[in-house]
Amino acid sequence: MSKGSGMPTAGDPAPRVALRLLGGFQLLHDDVPVVVPRGLQRVIALIGLRPAATRSHLAGLLWPETPEERALSSLRTALWRLRQDPCCPLRADGDTIRLGPTVHLDTDELVETVTRVRAGAAPRGATGAGRHDLLPGWYEDWVLLERERLRQLRLHMLEELAGNHLAAGRHGEALEAALEAMAAEPLRETPHRLVVRIHLAEGNAFEAVHSFYVYRDLLLRELRLEPSPAMTALLDDTLAPIRRASRPDPPPPAARPAAAPRPRGGARPSPPPSMPRGTP
Repeated sequence: MSKGSGMPTAGDPAPRVALRLLGGFQLLHDDVPVVVPRGLQRVIALIGLRPAATRSHLAGLLWPETPEERALSSLRTALWRLRQDPCCPLRADGDTIRLGPTVHLDTDELVETVTRVRAGAAPRGATGAGRHDLLPGWYEDWVLLERERLRQLRLHMLEELAGNHLAAGRHGEALEAALEAMAAEPLRETPHRLVVRIHLAEGNAFEAVHSFYVYRDLLLRELRLEPSPAMTALLDDTLAPIRRASRPDPPPPAARPAAAPRPRGGARPSPPPSMPRGTP
């Protein structure tokens, strides 16, 4: 590894180290990018995402098709190469390898934001937290699993944030968070439902109905599905007058002929006598 400028000396203060994994791998020392070979990037990224993993577990994830002894040997070689560089962000702790205590990891920032929103807070910049995918272009199993975990964390955080803002009457902030969640997953119903609720809370019936039908058309086109009953129920009161006005009036019931009166005593009337044959 090497920095884009001069290396720190023994008298320099400890550098500020940042490891960014959202949107792509980047290691920074005092805001200066450090050039890291791709093979060592994998080691650093995995250790950042799995800080409590043992060496055997790390080796198995990094070299899944390799026998254990050979995988452990490859891990030892990679760690030796990293330790030769003063910019190495790793620290050994018994059988585990972790990031150094001063290393700032952007995925930790996202998880911290999620925790604060769950506690009812509305941290500044929460809607933009975790906007980029974890290590795009990396397709190892451990990356895919962690990418989906962080994606789901962010989606639920944005939806909860929108709900918190809506409950507090902050409709603009609520709409911003809901639209951010919608952009992250356009077919997911929850943010669309939040958008409809926010418009209704503001008294914007047109915007609510428009948002509903935009999502309904998208869902029909992409998945051949209809919105859930829960979403349709949001607009029942708003659409009820429209549905009543567009429904044709039923025809009036046809008049029935008056029935012949029955004779007293309950006896049925006798049928009229038939004409004898041959009668003109």
